[in-house]
Amino acid sequence: MNLTNEQVSRYSRHLIMPEVGVEGQEKLVESKVLCIGAGGLGSPLALYLAAAGVGKLGILDFDVVDFSNLQRQIIHSEKNIGKLKVESAKERLIELNSDISVHTYNTMLTSGNAMEIIKDYDVIIDGTDNFATRYLVNDACVLLGKPNVYGSIFRFEGQVSVFDAKRGPCYRCLYPEPPPPGMVPSCAEGGVLGILPGIIGTMQAAEAIKLIIGKGQPLIGKLLFLDVMEMKIRELKLRKDSSCPICGKNPTITKLIDYEEFCGIGRGDPELLGDVSDIEITVDEFRYILSNKSNNLVILDVREPHEYEICKIGGSKLIPLGDLPSRINELDTADDIIVHCHHGMRSLQATRFLRHMGFKRVKNLGGGIDAWAEKHEPSMPRY
Repeated sequence: MNLTNEQVSRYSRHLIMPEVGVEGQEKLVESKVLCIGAGGLGSPLALYLAAAGVGKLGILDFDVVDFSNLQRQIIHSEKNIGKLKVESAKERLIELNSDISVHTYNTMLTSGNAMEIIKDYDVIIDGTDNFATRYLVNDACVLLGKPNVYGSIFRFEGQVSVFDAKRGPCYRCLYPEPPPPGMVPSCAEGGVLGILPGIIGTMQAAEAIKLIIGKGQPLIGKLLFLDVMEMKIRELKLRKDSSCPICGKNPTITKLIDYEEFCGIGRGDPELLGDVSDIEITVDEFRYILSNKSNNLVILDVREPHEYEICKIGGSKLIPLGDLPSRINELDTADDIIVHCHHGMRSLQATRFLRHMGFKRVKNLGGGIDAWAEKHEPSMPRY
């Protein structure tokens, strides 16, 4: 046995289970796991992997701890607000288990660095919240032959799977194409119940441990759906796509590509995805417009009513994005219309829709009400 007396004491509840035992714990101590993201999902999965004794734990993130993170990102604390997330996470993980080695990467994962970072780890866990990085992680894992433990969250629902092209489908087999930019709101736009990433993240940690010790049935070829409002779990069987461009019989992707372009600019209708400079204004320009407010200026808020209750720009008219097509008659094409939402994505969709419907005097407020509050109305609540 290669475990020290201290490790035997620490991991004793593992050792007395025959499914783990000394052999399984030694595998954990010798394992190397990379957690991509130190946010909602990365917090619980990193904590539980550290507690389980994963020998080398990599933490990759390029953000800093924000006050709004604390509702769900339990690895961070108030004292670390403004601190790099990777450093905040490392501090907590070492406090929990000084026996492990924590390696931090304060960087964005890109096509230029992904292969070099990922190659040194046994299991990769995707705790990101955007499609470009998910495709990047998937492709790098397929090319390097690494298992990818996937998780995603939104509002009250989460998903978990294990993508391992050696034994089953990859992420591209499930989602061959990303959705159009802005079509799927982020957690910052749609919200997330704080406990949800805790549940999904610990499920990801469990999948990683099963892969490391070689026991149980990993979620390879299966996608688990969780709805915490109904507290229902359902499972969808996945099949490997023989025509998948990276893990199929005749792969066309043999190296990492430009994932920002694949998921956004350059894919689809250029009218919908191209330059927005002609239909977008800055918060500084908006302030100037307000100071010279004309009678035919309409400030259109396309957020949801519960968001409107949190904060609003004085004199704004609320028409949620989903209601806009049926309530378009409430607007006049002769008016100057400034559209805004929380961060600017929903309002950009609304602006393009209104332009298409003949409203030529409509502009989107870049950065939304959040950018406005940050720069010009600091007393306004931000969420």
